[in-house]
Amino acid sequence: MYDVIVVGSGAAGMTAALCTAQHGLRTLVIEKAEHFGGSTARSGGGIWVPNNHVLAGAGQADSPELAATYLEHIAGDVPAELREAFLDAGPAMLAFVCAHTPLKFRWVREYADYYPEAPGGQPRGRSVEPLPFDTKLLGEEIKDLEPPYVPTPAGIVITQTDYRWLTLIGRHPRGLLTAAKVFARRFLPGRRLTMGQALAAGLRAGLKAQNVEIRLNTAMTDLHYENGRVAGVVVGDRLITATHVVLASGGFEHNEQLRKQHQDIGTEWTVGALANTGDGIEAGVRAGAATGLMDEAWWGPSVPLPRGPYFLLAERSLPGCVLVDGTGRRFVNEAAPYIDVVHAMTGKTWLVFDHAYRSRYPFCGLPPRRPLPRRWQDAVLTAPSLDDLAQQADLPELTETVRRFNTLAVDGDDTDFHRGDSAYDRYYGDPRNRPNPNLAPLMTAPFYAVKIVPGDLGTKGGLRTDSRARVLREDGSVIEGLYAAGNTSALVMGHTYAGAGATLGPAMTFGYLAGLDITGGTR
Repeated sequence: MYDVIVVGSGAAGMTAALCTAQHGLRTLVIEKAEHFGGSTARSGGGIWVPNNHVLAGAGQADSPELAATYLEHIAGDVPAELREAFLDAGPAMLAFVCAHTPLKFRWVREYADYYPEAPGGQPRGRSVEPLPFDTKLLGEEIKDLEPPYVPTPAGIVITQTDYRWLTLIGRHPRGLLTAAKVFARRFLPGRRLTMGQALAAGLRAGLKAQNVEIRLNTAMTDLHYENGRVAGVVVGDRLITATHVVLASGGFEHNEQLRKQHQDIGTEWTVGALANTGDGIEAGVRAGAATGLMDEAWWGPSVPLPRGPYFLLAERSLPGCVLVDGTGRRFVNEAAPYIDVVHAMTGKTWLVFDHAYRSRYPFCGLPPRRPLPRRWQDAVLTAPSLDDLAQQADLPELTETVRRFNTLAVDGDDTDFHRGDSAYDRYYGDPRNRPNPNLAPLMTAPFYAVKIVPGDLGTKGGLRTDSRARVLREDGSVIEGLYAAGNTSALVMGHTYAGAGATLGPAMTFGYLAGLDITGGTR
């Protein structure tokens, strides 16, 4: 008999377990996969929590009022009590994690909120990331950590802060300096992790210090009920009883049936953890839970490569490329927040760029100037002229689109879609490209067209919860003993995305709130 069972070992689940264990409750984490960490370990590891102590320590001014204004402006359709609970508890959550794990964080300097010009938005950003984590602090269990989404050579560790400048390795002195720093880390004693790997490992180290077990290869098949309340979980033919259950088992991005039912899309373009098949959501629905945002995901334009989709982050912001629809027309600011780009997509989409772009910037993990692999031929077209490219890709309006775009790029003013106007656009731009860090004409042959699909970091719809992370029925009543956090719940970001780490920040905060409600603890 446990006091608390947490289903799922991502950041939401581990934060909930850390909170309940720290308050003295006997806590068990069960994980369906053979590794712990879930999509958290595959992520960039950024955390978006306004007004936190890390920002204050870095001299980045913020206030509860500014944050509330911003979140209301961009996510006003989300219940106010959820927004208020997140903003109120988020700073305390981050301080709690720092106090009870080896994790330390730093501000991702200048990484703007995704809508920095909105009321309350921060052009210099609110995102923080873990400092490099020494694997000796976790010991043998490091072998059980979910592998990263993009593997790197042995000894190479890259932070979010590094990534921005590495995209400019061929264009800016800070790119070369950053590359040298990354290479030099190989010679430091021990092994270090960054980004989501560091976050997941650090949270696990905190749980280990509290003697909390994460039981791997343990899939929940249903919830258990006694006297009208949730009282444990069923694992195959076994029953594990508990006073409270926290569902934090991720989204349903790898559940073909649910995705086609709610989103009319398959499972092949997500980068979420393979174990995320909606088990917690389906179990909650069987218990009578209401759901929300099931049509939503943490969308992002992606390239369907043979070894899996590549989520485009910086590539579409850099000067010398355009996104076009199935006719060859531009339809969006290419540098807009990735969720907005996918919301604007209506069908076949291509990223078009020229040889100058390919010579200057990395693409899908490849250094500048390196030829695109032949195995990418199903996703990439190449032609000696724009007219030939348009014919190959069946894009009748492409040549005229690029002619128009080139005129705007030379002037440095995208009057059509305002690319480069926002501080968010410019973060992944090229500061040495004048007059606009996001705009350059496409002039140099050969020309490339790359297929773009609506990929995602995971789904963001699930069980409806209240401000204490308790799961709700359709009539608003509480299912006693049941909590949900992270992508298993209908998240506080609604249909939008506040900034880098607006996945993990709310996930951890509502995991923390679940723990506080279970323990009767205070912040």
